[in-house]
Amino acid sequence: MRRADRLFLIVHALRGRRSALTAQALAETLHVSLRTIYRDVADLQQSGVPIEGEAGVGYVLRKGSDIPPLMFNAEELEALVVGTRFVRAFGGKRLGLGASAALLKIEAVLPPDLRERSHRTRIFAPELDNRVEANGMIDRLHEAIGTCRVLHLRYCDPSGSETLREVEPLCLTFWGGSWTLGAWCRLRADFRNFRPDRIVGVEATGELFVEIAGRDLDAYLQAVGNPLRHQG
Repeated sequence: MRRADRLFLIVHALRGRRSALTAQALAETLHVSLRTIYRDVADLQQSGVPIEGEAGVGYVLRKGSDIPPLMFNAEELEALVVGTRFVRAFGGKRLGLGASAALLKIEAVLPPDLRERSHRTRIFAPELDNRVEANGMIDRLHEAIGTCRVLHLRYCDPSGSETLREVEPLCLTFWGGSWTLGAWCRLRADFRNFRPDRIVGVEATGELFVEIAGRDLDAYLQAVGNPLRHQG
């Protein structure tokens, strides 16, 4: 996370609060050290941001420095909170951090009753270490899709047979219980879906691809229809 984004999030986290927010809570939310929080808060104070408090006690924004609340109703807010929990559990580390930061900004400008409601929703999505989302695979595939990087895959089919594939990754689809990677498979010269939990090795080739008509995302969606039709 860029330092400018972190400073912005600190200010947003403090806005609208009646009680002090500890440096420890900020550090855990932003995934940085306590020393970083102390330094950032000191820099914000020196630059004129009206933050009151001190290390070991907590911080608040001086009264009158608040901004108007966002116009969310209770159901809209609960949908955002639940969505954030699902992204953190199933969207990979990068999107999970982004979701946490977005929710922090939203909660910072909510009136107290809605902020309290956001913590009471009883729909959870546990983040477990034994799922594919926790091992970095989703992040690697997501990054390759965004940068159009050709990938070498070592792929294991349901029977246990392993094949080597060179693919142009186009999209990720989550089915509630599993992910699929939609891609143009150069071995098959056709679109294929690969389950990330069956990818036993992935490596960027160093080559970038350009989506061209007939083998781009639109063509994939038209050709595959239901992405579960073609597995590997």
